[in-house]
Amino acid sequence: MNTPFYDQVATCTAHRKPRELIRDYCIENPIYISQLVEIACNTEDKNHIKACWILEMICEEQLTLFVPFIDKFSTSIADYKSDSAIRSISKICLFLAKSKKIRLNKIQEEKIIETGLDWLIQTKKAANAAYTMRFLYILGKKYSWVNEELIMLLSRESSDQTPGYRFAVKDILKKITS
Repeated sequence: MNTPFYDQVATCTAHRKPRELIRDYCIENPIYISQLVEIACNTEDKNHIKACWILEMICEEQLTLFVPFIDKFSTSIADYKSDSAIRSISKICLFLAKSKKIRLNKIQEEKIIETGLDWLIQTKKAANAAYTMRFLYILGKKYSWVNEELIMLLSRESSDQTPGYRFAVKDILKKITS
């Protein structure tokens, strides 16, 4: 893919300002969101992480623009391996789970839940785990088995984890058991 928009994404940095500029451009020109999703969902593309960062910002600002792409997103969610991409993707999952306007279908929810549980087992990053725990907890209100799995996963020994991770675990376990 070699378009001017792709080049914009490719030259973006982790700094907030360049990501905000592309986010705003996409919000003003929603036709580019499909290209952004294509880049983000292609985990073979070295720029997919940058696209995930921008997509997260779009979803935080105007989640409804993401609705036409939820199927593609949920189909490719298990492909993400980079911690940096997973952080953004887990936040998007949290936005979707919290949304009062957007309803995921059962298949989308299942794919997101399954991947989230896998991430919790595998991750060493506190932020990724915290966002994942939170979206799983919300979806666990609909599917009680999810919160049962969360209790089991989060009750594991976590003394080797960061204080942020331990705080998130304590918070979610408290919510589940109250």
